[in-house]
Amino acid sequence: MSNEEQLLDSNFTKKADFKEFEFPMTFEFKIGSLANDFTAKDASGNTIAYVRQKMFKLKEAIKVYSDDTKTSLQYEINADRIIDFNASYEFTNSNGTVLGSVGRKGMKSIWKANYQIFDVNKTPEFSIIEENPWAKVGDVLLCEIPLLGLISGYVFNPKYGVLSTEGTTVARISKLPSFFGRKFKLEKLENFKEGDSERLMLGLMMMMLLERRRG
Repeated sequence: MSNEEQLLDSNFTKKADFKEFEFPMTFEFKIGSLANDFTAKDASGNTIAYVRQKMFKLKEAIKVYSDDTKTSLQYEINADRIIDFNASYEFTNSNGTVLGSVGRKGMKSIWKANYQIFDVNKTPEFSIIEENPWAKVGDVLLCEIPLLGLISGYVFNPKYGVLSTEGTTVARISKLPSFFGRKFKLEKLENFKEGDSERLMLGLMMMMLLERRRG
């Protein structure tokens, strides 16, 4: 490998290592975009990922780039079946190596979002649980009312807790008040185990895309 190739490889590895980024992070969707995509930024406002969902696919297909130029693909997230409420979504890196997966936790997710993140051996590592489901209901209903829908982004703000297998809340993602777009903040509450941050971030990204579709 040449010196230039080594430098590029080193830069990619650093950018792809989610545990190196500063918290809190923000995820921002843009209103008016035909694509279901968002930008992730760290606490300093640096773009760490651009997440784009392919449109009109029978099986969910998501690509995670280093930024919105879409020149450097970091990860892919793919469903294991055609559109299905109980689908599992597998994470792979740019080399095609499987990193883990995320999926809804059965019927529990119908009323209140409930997801599980798994490692490569399908062992549960984290749960993502919606903390205030009525906030989402109010947000959806208010959005349907002319004029009042403009303020829904400031009134109802869903929150999701990320729990370890021991039941400790290690992170929380919350919708932030906003008129234009949908912006969420990810706060780190506890340290993660070595190697867990990558799967956690990818699981949250997939959850955000699925939950935005629900409202």
